[in-house]
Amino acid sequence: MNIVLISTYDLGRQPFGLASPTAWLEARGHRVTPIDLTLSPLPSLVVREADLVAFFLPMHTATRLAVPVIDRVKRLNGNARLAAYGLYAPLNETYLQELGIHHVFGGEFEPGLAALAGGVAPAQPIALDRLTFLTPSRAGLPALSRYAKLHINGECRTAGYTEASRGCKHLCRHCPVVPVYNGTFRVVQQEVVLEDVRRQVAAGAAHITFGDPDFFNGPTHAIRLVEALHAEFPALTYDVTIKVEHLLNHRDLLPVLARTNCAFVITAVESVQDDVLLKLDKGHTEAGFIEAVTLCRAAGLALTPTFIPFTPWTTREGYLGLLSVLARLDLIDHVPPIQLALRLLIPQGSRLLELEEIQSVVSGYDPAALLHRWRHPDEDIDALAANVLRLVNETQRARVPRREIFARLWRAAAEDVALPENFDLLPRAEVPYLDEPWYC
Repeated sequence: MNIVLISTYDLGRQPFGLASPTAWLEARGHRVTPIDLTLSPLPSLVVREADLVAFFLPMHTATRLAVPVIDRVKRLNGNARLAAYGLYAPLNETYLQELGIHHVFGGEFEPGLAALAGGVAPAQPIALDRLTFLTPSRAGLPALSRYAKLHINGECRTAGYTEASRGCKHLCRHCPVVPVYNGTFRVVQQEVVLEDVRRQVAAGAAHITFGDPDFFNGPTHAIRLVEALHAEFPALTYDVTIKVEHLLNHRDLLPVLARTNCAFVITAVESVQDDVLLKLDKGHTEAGFIEAVTLCRAAGLALTPTFIPFTPWTTREGYLGLLSVLARLDLIDHVPPIQLALRLLIPQGSRLLELEEIQSVVSGYDPAALLHRWRHPDEDIDALAANVLRLVNETQRARVPRREIFARLWRAAAEDVALPENFDLLPRAEVPYLDEPWYC
């Protein structure tokens, strides 16, 4: 069977969600063409010859971008079976079916795609079976050198990407992983991960991003993996995502991360207001976040916190309080400016809908936008959110330094409150970062 796999957006990285199913399908004798539309145009001839076209939808942005591509594929090839897979596929199953998608796969999607290619359509859209994974097949994808780079100590490094686990043990209310995995997580076998990294290093990678929702869901597996990785590639750096709660509970493992060349740790803080953190069911407090910053610094780890500053509970004072905390902790240069402009996204199936205060602000589900629309009870906060987003977009396009962007956001929040003392000191040593910041 001729199969086309399409990715529309994957955070500037070579799509694992194309490479992994390609390996499964090729192992069964199918001809697979992976297409990353961020770097390549849609090849009309290849699409016309396809028997099956499947869209990788790992996040909100990727799904929105896929909508017009689905329509174009239908016009090019009305006979092809169309499928969608990844985190946002089952969350938007009804809408995708209305667009013309015949089959949807979530969770551990590789066996479902393989079965469909073999003529058997699985009955359930979500599968959470324990799998023996295959090493991803990346030969048909654009070179790693064309993707996001790591900037560290004045050096620019080619970055690869892999996954050591999937799903998550936790049930944070706002997280889109939860409606699909519901507290389940699955380990990818160590040798599969190591072989994937070996091949990417051979292709030029000097850094690896581990895309696990939480690298410490399985801390023993994680530490064994990075120890083996460091033994084989002593100069290779990597980054991981770890909950504040796990940074605190596994503080003894932080020096191991530093020793094995972890360049930075992403942690989803979301808010510095304890009442909001409780509503989001994050499992940490502001004090816990501050302690995690201290622990990471003591271990020699750079911390990159992420946030959802604009929620139905945001106040102007609360937003300024977030900026104040970042300044006080000397984290301004650690936070991509877009993280200070994000508005709470409520996808289909979100646990946020369990809260009465959310029900009181939502105005209904918008399938085309892939979210439940909501308005803040205070129109001034929605106006602030729009202004902050505009400022971030304009200044990032103009390549304004992070500290200057921060200053403009501060003034937008409160013109009558002076910037923190010593704000104008020269920035600290460069914080390691990928040049395609985390988004959604």
